[in-house]
Parts: sequence; C-alpha cells; structure tokens
Amino acid sequence: MATAPQPPLPLFYNGLEPLSSELHADYRVRPAAAAPFLATQHAVPVTIDEFALVQRYMPIVFSAGDDSIPIALMGLNENVNVFVDAEGKLTEDNFYVPAYVRRYPYLLARLRPDAQELSLCFDPTSDTIGRFDEGDKLFENGQPSEITKNILSFNEQFEQAGARTAAFMNELRESDLLMDGEVSIQHESNAQPFVYRGFQMINEEKLADLRGDQLRKMTKSGMLPLLYAHLFSLSLMRDIFARQMRMGKVPQPNLVV
Repeated sequence: MATAPQPPLPLFYNGLEPLSSELHADYRVRPAAAAPFLATQHAVPVTIDEFALVQRYMPIVFSAGDDSIPIALMGLNENVNVFVDAEGKLTEDNFYVPAYVRRYPYLLARLRPDAQELSLCFDPTSDTIGRFDEGDKLFENGQPSEITKNILSFNEQFEQAGARTAAFMNELRESDLLMDGEVSIQHESNAQPFVYRGFQMINEEKLADLRGDQLRKMTKSGMLPLLYAHLFSLSLMRDIFARQMRMGKVPQPNLVV
C-alpha cells in the first residue's frame, strides 16, 4: 500500500521527534559553541518582530514566489555566510542572530495532520540534546525542568511572531506592493556590474502613491515602519558584497532566496 508523502522538514532540521518525559527522562541539553548548519546558509527566515534589529546588520528581502516570507541575507550567494566561520562560529561579537537560528534544534509541530495542539519536538541529530553526563536536565521527577519551560516559552513566542508575520505578508500582497528585486553593484575588479535577482522587495513608487487612508491604516497597524526597515536595510547588500570580496569568496550574480 502506498503511503502518503511526508511534508518536507524545515530548514536546518534532519528529523523531528516529540519530546517525552518518558522516553527522554534522562536527556540533558548543553550549550552550542557553534552552529555548523549555518556555515553554508546564505539566507535565514525572520519575523517582523525582528526587523528593527535585523536591519542593523543584514539586508531584509522577501523570497520569490506567491508564498514569500521575509529573509535575512547572510551572504549573496548559495553556500556563503559572511558572519560565521567554517565551523559555524560567529566571527564578530556585535551581531543579531535571528530567532529561527536560536530556536534550533527545537520546534513546535502537530504530531498528526488533524491535531489541534502543537507539541514540542526536537531534531534528534543535534549534538546539543541527548544522554550526556554534563548539561541541564530536561526533566526532573517526571516534570519539565525550568530550562524546558523556557524552551517551550521561546518556541511559543516564535510561533506567535510567525502568525503576525503571516498576517503582515497577506496585507503586503493585498496592497500589491511587492515586486521582483534587483540590485546592481559595480566593482573595480569587473567591467560589468554584478546584478543580483531572485528575490522580492517593496516597490517604492507604489508605496509613495498610496492614498492617505491607506497610509494611515499602515501607520496605525505598525506596517509602515516595517516597510522602511526593509528598504533601509537594502543598502547593506553592498556591505555583504564587500565582505565576500575580502573573504576571497568572489560573488557571482545568482542570488536566489
């Protein structure tokens, strides 16, 4: 008998297993010194709650397609991340790590398609959770420990931010403000400019032509500042480009997010 196809796992995850006080009673969690899964990742999903912080360090764009989401660029090319080394360690102290990265290896997921509640799951291939001699206990006397409660709380907050982001994207599409993005960067090493496409951005002309009532609605909902955070952050694409040049990772004009 044929089985139903399984939905693809989220970015970074190699598997998902529900956290259980019975099966994982002796599990501990230990801090991660690095994020190897991030070393070759050039784009990471972000929520609108993070725009104010992200736009200080990384360009914020929107992925291509009808179901686009906000993305923070950590490199202009696939397999290039200019903020971490080959082991996945941050190369600078003053940097904002997106919540999507900090959430790993945990995730709230429905155990069955018809389930109403979300269950706390984890990636069993992660080396930060398991039967270790060191680290913080996930359960004490059969009950979630304080660290497990904190992990659950963080994931719940992330899901809530995700819902707000989905509503923001719906409003953005209804406003017809998204357009195919293109950034051209001229460098002395190349006669022709490097042109990056494969993402979406806000159409500034359409934004400027919005009616007064539309702008007031966006201002009251908090949407307008988010749009400008995105637009201001686009100038950082040139900084990412320069970082890649210094690292010897010569940029190629094939950005796809």
